[in-house]
Amino acid sequence: MRPSPLAAMEYETMSDANTNRGRRSGFLYAFAFSSLLIATLANAQSVSPPASDDGLTYKGITLYGIVDLGLQYQTHGAPISDYFPAGSADIVQKNSNHSIGGVTPSNLSQSKIGLQGIESIAGDWSAVFKLETFFNPQSGEISDALKSLVQNNGRSVASGTQTTNLDSSVAGQPFQQAFAGVSSKSIGTFTFGRQNTLLADGIAKYDPNFASQAFSLIGLSGTTAGAGDTQDRRLDGSLKYVGTYADIVHAGAMYKPSEGNGISNSAYEISLGAEFAGASIDAYYVKVHDAISVASLSADQVGVLPGLGFSANNSLAATISDNTSYSIMGLYNLGIVRLFAGYEHISFANPNTPLEAGFDDIGGYKLAFVSNTAFPTDKILQVFWAGAKYKILPSVELTAAYYGYKQNSYGTGATAGCSTSIAATCSGTLDAFSLDAVWHVSKRFDAYAGALYTGVHDGMANGYIFHTTDINPTVGLRFTF
Repeated sequence: MRPSPLAAMEYETMSDANTNRGRRSGFLYAFAFSSLLIATLANAQSVSPPASDDGLTYKGITLYGIVDLGLQYQTHGAPISDYFPAGSADIVQKNSNHSIGGVTPSNLSQSKIGLQGIESIAGDWSAVFKLETFFNPQSGEISDALKSLVQNNGRSVASGTQTTNLDSSVAGQPFQQAFAGVSSKSIGTFTFGRQNTLLADGIAKYDPNFASQAFSLIGLSGTTAGAGDTQDRRLDGSLKYVGTYADIVHAGAMYKPSEGNGISNSAYEISLGAEFAGASIDAYYVKVHDAISVASLSADQVGVLPGLGFSANNSLAATISDNTSYSIMGLYNLGIVRLFAGYEHISFANPNTPLEAGFDDIGGYKLAFVSNTAFPTDKILQVFWAGAKYKILPSVELTAAYYGYKQNSYGTGATAGCSTSIAATCSGTLDAFSLDAVWHVSKRFDAYAGALYTGVHDGMANGYIFHTTDINPTVGLRFTF
């Protein structure tokens, strides 16, 4: 059965709920104070950007990067991971069993370092490339979400010993993006290699928090940007085209060829949109065959690994599905205020070309246990969000956003049509609210403060034996070069 990434246990007792309401009020007051402090300091010290760009570019090759570190407290969380890209889960998880605090990486933006280049070749055509590596600055490790899962093999949720562990497309690869291609201002850009999907580009553009991991549900969880499974947020061996016509219409197409027989492991995406008078809108359609969602192994599964010829050091359990997604997203720039909204409809079906145990997943990890029958009927997940950015001062911007998941009931037999937490296949919802402020201290240096609240209900609350809500007050600094 596919593990529910956002589910929680039964509702809290009345005393727990009252305690949590008190905590939430305290965190809101603390955030409001932090935001006022940022605004006061920014108003007292106006910092002008340099007159000229001092980017690290030489002969068309640019070195760039982001280092983002902060301090975070979670009301209900698990110990911070050295490898998961965000460090903490940021949203309520099954192992969210106690309050936790510490240094967390990549809260506002993913910490990374990269090289990109452009070289004129003929007419308005240029050759382009990009190499980009993700890292966790609090530990100095290359980001590797799948390693955070492997480290929890054999540890049950009930034991209370799990550390933060979630699936991701970031699996310890030397480069999270590695592509080359050609680009024309009049025709568009063609690239091939490992690269972000069109849908992931859209989420980064139309999320009010620009895919922040600490303050955005759709930034932290790759479910939306991956058309149902986070590993498809980036695609290996893919071909991608994006183009803009008359500075108004923009379109894109992307294709990942099969890695096996027929259509297995293949994917394709198309997008179409337009921009006019401060407004922008895009629509996306995505089809993924053999989408993979992985989880840590149970103690019983670890026990039988030697007989199957696998190692607990790189083995995981997986659920396979064929996913179909369509979405529409938009924004409207009013100057000091920018409005954002989006909707995605994702369907999960049992795969037409099942994968076998032993399949090589991204990052060199093995799928030791594979389920190809998790969806007796199609699972439908609807994702929706809306928010606004308000420039309260020339160098200070406040963001408020809401994110939601709504899942149908997709079980059969005794759980058919259920709407409680008795099974992960019951219908359910997740609600997330965020409020955060960013002070652009200088051209390349930012300070931020904010918090994200998440709460789950009914089928999305199945299997969480500790808590159903979490709040993650976070402050930090970001340096960009």
